[in-house]
Amino acid sequence: MALDDWVRRSDRHPLVLRGARQVGKSYLIRAWGRMRFGGVVELNLERDPAIARSFSDNDPRATLRRLEVIARAQIPTDGSVLLFLDEIQVEPAVLAKLRWFAEEIPSLPLVCAGSLLDFALREPSFSVPVGRVSFMHLEPMGFREFLMAMGEERLAALAGEMTAADIRAGAQAIAPLHERMMDLFRQYVLVGGMPAAVERYREDRSLLAVSEVHGDLLAALRSDFAKYASRAQHDRLDAVLSAVAQQIGSKFHYVMADRSERASALAPAVELLCLARVCHRVRATPATAPPLAAGVNNKRFKMILLDVGLLSAALGLSVMGLVATADLMLANRGALAEQVIGQLLRLTFRAHEEPALYYWHREARGSEAEVDYVTQQGARVVPVEVKAGATGVLKSLHLFMAERRFPLAARLNADLPSLTEVVASTRLGTTARYTLLSLPLYLAEELPRLAAELEHTAQV
Repeated sequence: MALDDWVRRSDRHPLVLRGARQVGKSYLIRAWGRMRFGGVVELNLERDPAIARSFSDNDPRATLRRLEVIARAQIPTDGSVLLFLDEIQVEPAVLAKLRWFAEEIPSLPLVCAGSLLDFALREPSFSVPVGRVSFMHLEPMGFREFLMAMGEERLAALAGEMTAADIRAGAQAIAPLHERMMDLFRQYVLVGGMPAAVERYREDRSLLAVSEVHGDLLAALRSDFAKYASRAQHDRLDAVLSAVAQQIGSKFHYVMADRSERASALAPAVELLCLARVCHRVRATPATAPPLAAGVNNKRFKMILLDVGLLSAALGLSVMGLVATADLMLANRGALAEQVIGQLLRLTFRAHEEPALYYWHREARGSEAEVDYVTQQGARVVPVEVKAGATGVLKSLHLFMAERRFPLAARLNADLPSLTEVVASTRLGTTARYTLLSLPLYLAEELPRLAAELEHTAQV
C-alpha cells in the first residue's frame, strides 16, 4: 500500500492527499491511521478556525502545543500517533508551514487532505514547499476494490494473479469465471467507484438505492460550484458538466455546452472542473515516442467524468432499462465503456504521479482514424482500443501501428484474454505487424503489469 511505503521512508515528509470530493480521502486516512498507528489525532480546519491560527509562527513544536489544546489530546513526536489535518484547502497558508515539520520533527507522521485543494495550489501568491511535502492522489475505487467490497476477494485475487503465460496458454483459470466477472463488471459500471455508492450497494444490493446516492453526489458537486465560481461561471460550469456527460468518447465541443457562449468564455469552466477533479481531460498526442505529453494538441481533447456511476446518473439513464439491456456497455454508443476504462487506466499510475490520459487522432482527409487511449508502459508506448462488445474491427489501430511500428497494442473488450500476432493491411496500403494483447474489460487495471511481463519475456 502506498501509504505504508510513505510511512516507512527514512526521508519521510508531511503528506498531502489530493483527490475529488467524496472519493474517501478522510475515511482512508482515519482507517489506515488506526490500523497502522493505533491512534489518530484529527483536526478539521473547516470546522475550527483556531486550528489555522495555531500555525501563526514557524515553530512546529510550539504549533503542536497549541494543537494539543484544541484537540484535547497529546500529539507525541515519536511516530506513535498520526496527526491528520483535514480540509486543509480552507487555509492553504498552513501548507507552507509544513516545511518546518519536515525539517525539525521528521519523526511525526503528518497527513493532510482536502477537496478543491488544487485551487489553492495554483494561486500565484502560494508557494508550495518543494522538497518538504509529499503528494499522493486518490481516485474512486477500481474494479478490484469493488470486488473486495462485494465479498469477492478470491475473484479479485484471481484477476491480480493472471499472467502473460496464463493468457498464452488459453486463460484456463479464468475462463469458467468469465461470465461471472463480466456480470460483476456490469454492476460496477452502474454503481461506480464512489465509496458512498459502493457502500449502499454492498448493504442493499439495490441499484435504485444507488441511484439516489448518485443524485445526492451530483447535487453536492454542483453545490461546490459556488465555492470557486461567480454566478455567471456557476451557470457555465453546470452547462459544461452536462456537455461532458453527453460527449464521452468524442472530441469535446464547447458549442454543445452553450451555443450562445464563445469557447473562450467556456474554457475557464472546463479548467475549473478539471481542477476540482470532477472531470478529466484526455489529450490528443502524436504518440511518436515517450513522453506522451510531448507535442500534445491542447485544442483537441476528450473529457471523462470522475466516475462511471455518476456518468449514468448525469445521463439520466434508466437503471432498470440498462439492467435489461443485452450488453450494458453498448448503451449510449459505448460511452460507458470508454468512460470506465479511462477511469481504471487512471488507477494504473503510481500514487505520487499525477494521472494523465491521452488518445491518438489522425486528421488526414479520407483516412481519419482514432485510437481510444494511448498509454506509456515504462519506456514503451502501448495504444489501447476499447470495444464495448466481444467483437469489433480495429482499422484505426492497424493504421496507428503501421505508422508507428510499435511492437505491442492492447484491446479491451468483453471477450476472454488472448495474445495474437497481427499482420493486417490498412486502407492506405501499408501493413501493420504487432502483438495484440486482448483483455476483458474487467482486467484493465492489470494492463501495465501484463505489458511489462511480455516485454520481460521478450515476447514483444
